[in-house]
Amino acid sequence: MGLLRLDESIRTVSPAILFVHSLEQFCGWAIFYNNRKNGDSSIIPSSYCMTSLISLINEAHACTLCAEHLPLGPRPVFQIHESARILLASQAPGRKVHETGIPFNDPSGDRLRAWLGVSREIFYDARQVAILPMGFCFPGTGKSGDLPPRPECALKWRAALLSHLQNLKLTLVLGQYAQAYHLPNTGASLTETVRAWRKDWPDIVPLPHPSPRNNLWFKRNPWFEQELIPVLQARVAEVLKRDG
Repeated sequence: MGLLRLDESIRTVSPAILFVHSLEQFCGWAIFYNNRKNGDSSIIPSSYCMTSLISLINEAHACTLCAEHLPLGPRPVFQIHESARILLASQAPGRKVHETGIPFNDPSGDRLRAWLGVSREIFYDARQVAILPMGFCFPGTGKSGDLPPRPECALKWRAALLSHLQNLKLTLVLGQYAQAYHLPNTGASLTETVRAWRKDWPDIVPLPHPSPRNNLWFKRNPWFEQELIPVLQARVAEVLKRDG
């Protein structure tokens, strides 16, 4: 996941600029052409210049920064497109996701899609839903579950990738590690943070991780599925409808 094709709108650019030697050069030529055509220095539409994001995606997919700490080796798993309206900020891929290379292709993903009220087709459409875990690779397993996301990943890639998501209408922050990054001034515990979901509504919503390992948490907090999930599904539908 994460591989992108150039926008169809690029075909409207003069064929002469297609004779370039790099993605960065293409982006520069596209800006030059647009400015010359318009007679001003206005910035071109983002659809003309996704090349910097494509380069960034390719670099992130080839990352081996923390390979020595990964028991199964590096396999970055994420999806992103500049048009995405929803961001899923999650933790790190599990073993099954590592094996398939598909984010949330496991029981956690089944539960998450049910929470959102979306199909797999919509969920895996990067033009609608971006999925950026705190760590892009499976970190390994500890005594009580998967290990925390490797910290190198967010430091290296997160800010750069997030900077390309200018059309977001809804950010869902799953689990304590993503919440520590995206919601640093919230509750002392995950439960307190999720209980305070109205604080940043309707733009940012904290959620527990949908892992089956959290089934006890769901049993102890029935308000989550009774109060939050129905309004969350309505908000997701609203954002996706607006996108369409």
